Amino acid sequence: MTTQLQTVLITGASSGIGWDFAHLFARDHFRVILTGRNEARLHELSQQLTQNYQAKCFVIGKDLGQPNAAQELFDDLQKQSLTIDVLVNNAGFGGFGAFAEQSADMQLAMLQLNMVSLTQLTKLFLPHMLEQKNGRILNVASVAAFLPGPYMALYYATKAYVLSFSSALSEELRGSGLTCTCLCPGPTATHFFHNAGNDHGLGPASLRMSSAAVARIGYRAMQRGQAVVIAGWMNTLQTWMLRFTPRSWIVKFIAKLQKTKTLAL
Repeated sequence: MTTQLQTVLITGASSGIGWDFAHLFARDHFRVILTGRNEARLHELSQQLTQNYQAKCFVIGKDLGQPNAAQELFDDLQKQSLTIDVLVNNAGFGGFGAFAEQSADMQLAMLQLNMVSLTQLTKLFLPHMLEQKNGRILNVASVAAFLPGPYMALYYATKAYVLSFSSALSEELRGSGLTCTCLCPGPTATHFFHNAGNDHGLGPASLRMSSAAVARIGYRAMQRGQAVVIAGWMNTLQTWMLRFTPRSWIVKFIAKLQKTKTLAL
C-alpha cells in the first residue's frame, strides 16, 4: 500500500510493542494517531516521532477498557476530520490467578479491552477502508491463542478470539483491497508480566524477544497482507508441535507452569 498521506491509529501505544509500532510507521512517513491511558507517555512518544522522523502525530488519551471508549475515540477522530487507513489493535492486558479468585471488574475490563473494543474499532473504521478499497488492520493476539491457559484462563481465551476473528475477517476481505493480519507474539520483554502480577513470567532469557523485534515481524507481515504471523522461529516451532500433543497434556503442563508463575505466553 502507498504510505503517502496515510494515517495509522495505534492503540496501547504508550509502551512495549505499540511504542515500537509507532516508530516503524513514523519512519515510513505515516501520520500517527496514538491512543492509550498514559497520556504523558504518549506525548513523550509523539515528541520522539516528531524529532526523529518529522512525523505528524496526534495524541488521544483513552481507556479502551471502558464500555463506551471505542465509540468516543471514533467520534473524536470524526470531529477532527481524521480518517484511518491503518488500524493497529495492539492494546490488551492479562491477569494471573484462578478465575474464581480474580476481581470481576478486572475480568470485565479485560474482556472489554482485549475483545470488545478491538471488535468495535474494526467495525467503526472498516466502512471507510472498504469505500476507499485500501486499508490494513493489524490485530495483536499471542501464541496463547493456540492453547488453553489455566490460571490465566480469560487472557488466553481473549487471544483465541482475536486470532479466530482476524483469520475469518482476513478471508472475508480477500479481493477487496484490504487485509487483516494477526500477530501472535510469545514471551516478550515488555511490562506485560509485571502488570499482570507475574515478574517471572518471561521465563529464560533465551525465550524472550524484544518488543522492537516483535513489532518488525508484525509490520512486515501486515505489509505483505499475511493473515497470521507468529513472532520468532522458536514460538513457531512450539505452536506447530502443539498439533501433535494431546490437549489434556497441554492443559496440565500450562497449569503447572502458571501456578508456579514460571512462564506465561
